[in-house]
Amino acid sequence: MAGVRLIVGLGNPGPEHIRTRHNAGFWFVDALAERFGGRFNVDSKLFGSTCRVEIAGQPVWLLKPATFMNLSGKSVVAALRFWKLEPEQALLAHDELDLPPGTVRLKFDGGHGGQNGLRDTMRLIGHGGFHRLRVGIGHPGHRDRVTPWVLGRASGDDETLILRAIDDAIDVMPLAVQGNFMDAMTRLHTPKGAGARDWGLATCQPPVPRS
Repeated sequence: MAGVRLIVGLGNPGPEHIRTRHNAGFWFVDALAERFGGRFNVDSKLFGSTCRVEIAGQPVWLLKPATFMNLSGKSVVAALRFWKLEPEQALLAHDELDLPPGTVRLKFDGGHGGQNGLRDTMRLIGHGGFHRLRVGIGHPGHRDRVTPWVLGRASGDDETLILRAIDDAIDVMPLAVQGNFMDAMTRLHTPKGAGARDWGLATCQPPVPRS
């Protein structure tokens, strides 16, 4: 399988959305940029902000669409075309209602599961043959509460769990970039045993967005 060369965080632009659950994808790429020394710059031709980093000795582009969530595909497709990449070389990070905070899952291909950023991307690409990072945000318990839930801010405890899970996912990105996606999945999805990394939860903070 081809290595990942484009990592997209799905979310909504604007300071009012920075800390919302729906922007978990933005949290992920902001944390990636921070870990690997990148800085986002606005790129109007790609309808978003981009950042180039080096992971496992390979160039990787990070993208935060400036469209709103339900129009994310416009930015994703523009980036794929501009960098001459195939969809299977892309990974889209997004919030996932069906996973609890503190859980992240890698996946290749599949449906959109009602996630509007994935839905729009699949509509424009014509299929779902790309990688995904599903960042668990939990479910409010009833579908009528979903919209205020995703557009609201997570509790302090949930936010800490989400950030810890994002850190876990970043640890396996070198494998995904090298084309070892199944190895990345195995490592990420395997529960940590004794001697697991001390995450320092008391000092864990959301990454500072770089615009």
